Amino acid sequence: MPNCAWVADTTFIATRAGFLYWAAMLDLYSRRVVGWAMGHQHTQQLVTRALDMAIAQRGPRPGLIHHSDQGSRYAAGHYQQTLVQFGFVPSMSRKGNCYDNACAESFFSTLKNELIHHCDFRTREQARSAIFDYIELFYNRQRLDASFGYVSPAQFEQSAGVA
Repeated sequence: MPNCAWVADTTFIATRAGFLYWAAMLDLYSRRVVGWAMGHQHTQQLVTRALDMAIAQRGPRPGLIHHSDQGSRYAAGHYQQTLVQFGFVPSMSRKGNCYDNACAESFFSTLKNELIHHCDFRTREQARSAIFDYIELFYNRQRLDASFGYVSPAQFEQSAGVA
């Protein structure tokens, strides 16, 4: 079922103007990116904006499992309070074990192999625009996933009656 478990993580993208930091939240049901945020700094506000977007777009019920690594941004009091406020169940990877958040790590690997490694971004805005297009126009709506019968995350959710 959708909105039962989300995974969250952050990464950075190199541009000629400096790093662009990116936080993403995926629904494990369909691997759809349900929340994301980009910024010039790797801050707690960045991960909070991604969480806020996911909540606004998906309207999850209490009991949702929210999984992340043990990064300081996810462990911060304000972030954890937001999870409790919505009735989410916080889950964190074991210290230093990237395999516990493999779905998020795999997603970032896909993003970087399919887009980032093929681009030379002059500005953060150029990178931001390319990532937006990749997520909102390609990954969620068009990219076929063998795990779900070669349909996109959006098509998988639609076929299951999850608009």
